[in-house]
Amino acid sequence: MPAIMVQGCTSDSGKSTIATGVCRWLVNKGYSVAPFKPQNMALNSAVTVDSGEIGRAQAVQAQAAKVKPVSDMNPVLLKPNSDTGSQVIIQGRALTDMEAKAYHGYKPTAMKYVLESYGRLAEKYEYMVIEGAGSPAEINLRDGDIANMGFAEEIDCPVILVADIDRGGVFAHLAGTCMVLSQSEQNRIKGFVVNKFRGDVDILVPGLKWLENYTGKPVLGVLPYLTGFHLEAEDAIDRRQGEKAGKTLKVVIPVTPRISNHTDFDPLRMHPQADVTFVRKGEAIPPADLVILPGSKSVRTDLKYLQEEGWDEVLKTHLRYGGKVLGICGGYQMLGKVVHDPLGYESTPGSSPALGLLNLETTLEPEKQLLNVEARLTLEDAPVKGYEIHAGVTSGAGLERPFLQKKNGEKDGAISSDDRVAGSYLHGVFESQEGLAAILRWAGLKDVNALDYWKLREEDIETLAEMIETRLDSRRLLEIIQAGNTLDDFQDTPLGKLASAARSL
Repeated sequence: MPAIMVQGCTSDSGKSTIATGVCRWLVNKGYSVAPFKPQNMALNSAVTVDSGEIGRAQAVQAQAAKVKPVSDMNPVLLKPNSDTGSQVIIQGRALTDMEAKAYHGYKPTAMKYVLESYGRLAEKYEYMVIEGAGSPAEINLRDGDIANMGFAEEIDCPVILVADIDRGGVFAHLAGTCMVLSQSEQNRIKGFVVNKFRGDVDILVPGLKWLENYTGKPVLGVLPYLTGFHLEAEDAIDRRQGEKAGKTLKVVIPVTPRISNHTDFDPLRMHPQADVTFVRKGEAIPPADLVILPGSKSVRTDLKYLQEEGWDEVLKTHLRYGGKVLGICGGYQMLGKVVHDPLGYESTPGSSPALGLLNLETTLEPEKQLLNVEARLTLEDAPVKGYEIHAGVTSGAGLERPFLQKKNGEKDGAISSDDRVAGSYLHGVFESQEGLAAILRWAGLKDVNALDYWKLREEDIETLAEMIETRLDSRRLLEIIQAGNTLDDFQDTPLGKLASAARSL
């Protein structure tokens, strides 16, 4: 079926961004489109309409394609819980934890699930926009690859290769990546995209011509570095702020070793009256009106980190001087008295004394809660939407003052009796215009300006689609997608001859 795979020379080269733009560009042309990422490694995830878990990037791409996100759009999601291991999520459901070597051996089985998911989507949609992971030049991972060329070869689809010129060395990235690929993989690349360019494109032209002559492949276009542009980051924390005007609320968020779903705070970063600072290990903690404890893939590990870094005392002082504290998901669990993990679900079995700011305790259990939620905050009765992804069950007297009430009548979260500390399992709570305003007022900001985060994201998605249409050779791109993998004769190019010689050594 018509499909295109977007691969990158490096992580963070712009694969997610370009795939998002291509989704909306094709939809604007009247086609039905589904995003797809065979394998994703990220701690930012979303809940699908079929109650599964996928990477946030694919949920945003589903928005770009104007379809509901489903688990098949990201059939393998790896959520790192140590430097060498991850939780393995297959078709939306947590399977088990695996060390890297064990997962490498599991890949042939994972590929079966990947192809199964791809096949189901291919039956429903006219076009597939596929995003690779990392780089296809990671030759140590080529055996059994399901994330990049291994998958492209399996379904026989064309590839466009993206490089980030803002990092430097863009021509070496593109030519070098091609050179280390196999002959069939090289033939599969149908064009290059240079991303994040600042300056006069005319100055770049000699290099682009050299690249085309050397590789025998077209440069489909050069995309500019977008200032003021926002699209949820797949993994790296985005510290950029929107424009700030007048009095702002000072928000501080600690960056813990296993922080997850930090995209929760993107609406805060974009709000003109919220000044957000992410504090990493060893950095000075600035004065704040509101401190937010983020979600975590390993709650007890991150709780220990906060205590070792002195955040427990910082929070006590912060509250003594009138500040507010909010915890989201794992951060909410840390605000209680104890976090229990009797089965060793996230770490070694045991219990950890928590921060003691809310009268509750949490027990981690193997069954993960995956829910899409509509609710109303107890703050101003503001409507909110979001999702829950957690393995904890929380109990205690603190729940008698809930943070929100769900549409189904259930309650969630807690607010302390002095109204200074609050917590909730709800991710996405800041995306609601009314909910964000209510939380900012609770934290001390007066005369809150409205921020329509969904509208901002839609505008940026449309900007991407326009860039695909006007900054790339969109006619040729559509031809590539529709023609499929008609093989090029790469061997007769200078790079092809060099690559052939290198393989013969």
